[in-house]
Amino acid sequence: MNRLEQIQYLIEVLLKEMPAYEGQAKDFPGDEQSQRRLLRSLMNVRPPLPLDAEFLAVQDALLSAEREEKGVVNAADLPRAASDSRLILWQGDITRLRVDAIVNAANSALLGCFVPCHGCIDNAIHSAAGLQLRDQCSRLMEQQGCPEPTGQAKLTAGYNLPARYVLHTVGPIIQGRVSRHDRELLASCYRSCLELAAEHDLQSIAFCCISTGEFHFPNQEAADIAVQTVKEFLQTPTSIRKVIFNVFKDFDADIYRALL
Repeated sequence: MNRLEQIQYLIEVLLKEMPAYEGQAKDFPGDEQSQRRLLRSLMNVRPPLPLDAEFLAVQDALLSAEREEKGVVNAADLPRAASDSRLILWQGDITRLRVDAIVNAANSALLGCFVPCHGCIDNAIHSAAGLQLRDQCSRLMEQQGCPEPTGQAKLTAGYNLPARYVLHTVGPIIQGRVSRHDRELLASCYRSCLELAAEHDLQSIAFCCISTGEFHFPNQEAADIAVQTVKEFLQTPTSIRKVIFNVFKDFDADIYRALL
């Protein structure tokens, strides 16, 4: 199959699973870019369902090719902070990083973002990893039997991401002024991810800016907490050798650059 054939095959399978979307799918143009957006939309809204091996083979081939086209960024090649050689600031798409684990700022359902093509990092990570990630998250949540508490962390495979693993953590949602409890919960997100990574003998981890997007934690204060918590953790014996602070916006890059 060429790429458009792969995309259209995957769309066909998903529409058979979710026939309620067939009418909306007809509104998408037939060009490759539009069909790829339709595919991502359908993958985003698909609930956890059994996964077909043939579907996964085609999906993985498509996502693997897209991963290589975007360009994989090796953590080992990134310049380190002058203040501490274990700390790295990198601006870009976290789904391009080849690292032991990337951190996903998740919601308490821990199933990824169901809003088609939404711009949040949760959507980006699930879209690049493939449907296996939602499936594994669903099984973890079924075993847990309740929503994911704020400040804790779960580890899954990375599937079609360059990263070996994904660490999912739920940050505090800010409504009004930031409280002391909010600060403690955000610090717990960073600490829980680091502890879980160390439990699995991981050596490198990339953090997104937890809670600063849809959850409205002030960027400067969130960065202060992130850097302080990571530095404190690295003072203890640990397997972790590299911590990447991954930012997307220039504003966040300036904040972390000053801190590091």
